[in-house]
Amino acid sequence: MTSPFEELQSVISDYFDALYYCDTDLLEKVFHAKAVYATADETPLLHRTMAEYVPVVAARQSPASRGEARRDVIDEIQFAGKNTAFARVRCSIGPNDFTDFLTFVREDGDWKIMAKVFQIKPRKEGN
Repeated sequence: MTSPFEELQSVISDYFDALYYCDTDLLEKVFHAKAVYATADETPLLHRTMAEYVPVVAARQSPASRGEARRDVIDEIQFAGKNTAFARVRCSIGPNDFTDFLTFVREDGDWKIMAKVFQIKPRKEGN
């Protein structure tokens, strides 16, 4: 039997794969249908629903197809209770590094990302 921690690690691994391969089926599997996607690093503040976010990922050239190195890291996982959790993770797409704050809910036994709020940081040359 897997622990809630292991279950979240698995969902986060799928999340990283969805972004790396631009796999929208996997993306829709890990996000709750009513999830929020937001960053204050764009002006005005960028806020998307899943119906708006999934087509953006579908239209991207995947990092995998460009042979980009994976820089996926789980910095932290916290549980507020048996159905609510938070993770701070990092990944890279193109010339940018991202720090994502992912809030999870467990519904019908499955963990889903309910909110993704992220920071964009251009990567310095040579990194």
